Amino acid sequence: MLAGKNIVVTGAIQGIGRATLDYFAQNHANVWACALQPSDEFEAHCQQLARENGVWVRPVYFNLLDQEQIKAAVKEIMKDRQPVDGLVNIAGMTKDAIFHMVSMDDLHRVFEVNFFSQIYFTQSITKLMLRNPNKSSVVFVSSITAIDGNVGQLSYGASKAALIGAMKTLSKELASKGIRVNCIAPGVIDTDMNKIVPQEVLDEKLNISDLKRIGKPEEVASTLAFLVSDLSTHITGQVLRIDGGIK
Repeated sequence: MLAGKNIVVTGAIQGIGRATLDYFAQNHANVWACALQPSDEFEAHCQQLARENGVWVRPVYFNLLDQEQIKAAVKEIMKDRQPVDGLVNIAGMTKDAIFHMVSMDDLHRVFEVNFFSQIYFTQSITKLMLRNPNKSSVVFVSSITAIDGNVGQLSYGASKAALIGAMKTLSKELASKGIRVNCIAPGVIDTDMNKIVPQEVLDEKLNISDLKRIGKPEEVASTLAFLVSDLSTHITGQVLRIDGGIK
């Protein structure tokens, strides 16, 4: 499915990002595995994935709140002198609060991580994609909160909605250059982020879904793999919900 492709994955250290890193390597993609900071466990995991699947997995560390670190990360990716076939922007954060309790500092921070830094990073990576004679793909990870809204998630939902708006424009601008751009919008997924959500809130979402169960990170990862693979070469400018049928 992904054999021979070289893909940049952000937020690769945990949750959906870790599942995506694993799924991509297991499907024979080479991966630049981007994370906030080094850890011995993550380094060992990347080495094991590479060894078991006959690919290379390069950890790349940077803070999305620091443009200089983002620039350094892009230079590190460039040093490999490999074509870039895909970029999956998974890294993100949330800072939940009821509307009248939202601080402007928190709002700015969430937008910096979830939107501004991702657009900045994507600018640089898509410039590398332009050197690639093959078709390339960018996928942003948004959220159903960006589409449906959710009580207490103004900052998160608005920042993820901004990604959808940007994706729609990028898909139009980059299509002629051989770069497809899409978004996914996960629902309730079994990650650490959702472990802090009160159970009654999760149950409310699951009860209005068709499948009536929480999603698995691997189910999101497989959809991301589809969107960066050659199985989706006529799909661009789309938002794909992965939510078990939430109405």
